[in-house]
Amino acid sequence: MLSDKLTPFIDRYNELSELLSSPDIANDIKRMTALSKEQSSLQDIVDTAKAYKQLLVDIEENKSLVYDDELGELAKEELKTLEPQVPVMEEEIKVLLLPTDPNDERNIILEMRAGTGGDEAAIFVGDLFTAYTRYAEIKGWKIELISSSPSDMGGYKEITALIKGDKVYSRLKFEGGTHRVQRVPATESQGRVHTSAITVAVMPEADDVDVKIDPNDLKIDVMRSSGCGGQSVNTTDSAVRITHLPTGIVVTNQDQKSQHKNKEKAMKVLQARLFEIEQQKAQEAEGAARKEQVGTGDRSGRIRTYNYPQNRISDHRINLTLYRLNEIMTGGLFDEIIDPLIADAQAKSMEAAGL
Repeated sequence: MLSDKLTPFIDRYNELSELLSSPDIANDIKRMTALSKEQSSLQDIVDTAKAYKQLLVDIEENKSLVYDDELGELAKEELKTLEPQVPVMEEEIKVLLLPTDPNDERNIILEMRAGTGGDEAAIFVGDLFTAYTRYAEIKGWKIELISSSPSDMGGYKEITALIKGDKVYSRLKFEGGTHRVQRVPATESQGRVHTSAITVAVMPEADDVDVKIDPNDLKIDVMRSSGCGGQSVNTTDSAVRITHLPTGIVVTNQDQKSQHKNKEKAMKVLQARLFEIEQQKAQEAEGAARKEQVGTGDRSGRIRTYNYPQNRISDHRINLTLYRLNEIMTGGLFDEIIDPLIADAQAKSMEAAGL
């Protein structure tokens, strides 16, 4: 019975309340912080559980009054209001009971690269990055550019950014993969539709606690910056290339004038990539159900098509097609793509969990 599954959450919440009021815990800041965080994570499920249990009590009380001469009619009217709330609340509870992705609260490292299509692919990297930027602004998130390689015709051959804010990974984790665009390029004189592709990688931001990097495993090269970047470019050896010898991962950063800042941002990307590798290994160990829930981060799979002549955007993973591409690319309607992806992942998780 669903109600029985909720009792342990309420019991644990009450236990945490008692622990947090203890003088011993008050003197242990580290433990108090950990317990407070755990209690906060239980808040939604506990509030909903209490409301659900009270709803069931109210329904039973009204059922017992249905044949009462004075209160019978009032009880029947009350039941008409209360009973439809049960399935709605049960669906809400099922979602809350799902195992949470530990990375959902994290910031992300967003990497975008032009694939097939040359200049047109690079232009679309710029277009989609602008859409993500606008979406981030709407959500109240902040974007920090880590590195970029502008294209001669506009857009970017590749661009990497840090997106910080509330539950960024939970909203954008399904964006990883190959994005295909179909449109008439500005350079096309015959009006023919071209198909281009870009790759997007979404990685949870990692720190020193998540990924231990041995300095002896790093080869760090300092070189002269090249390309766009302001007056100081080509005057100082500020560009940094870090090679992680055990994995062969290479990260280059030259967007900042300071060598120290370039190294710092390159290390942040390296940490995220190494963390992603560890996460994928863990997902493989946990099995297919877990992969469905959190996404595989596979950069080779085509996930979405943007067809400009038809004003159509199609997400191939959930067979979703919307004819509002132009509005969605402004960032304002991006939730119309993201919400169904999250709902699909939750439905698969419920099925796997037997809920």
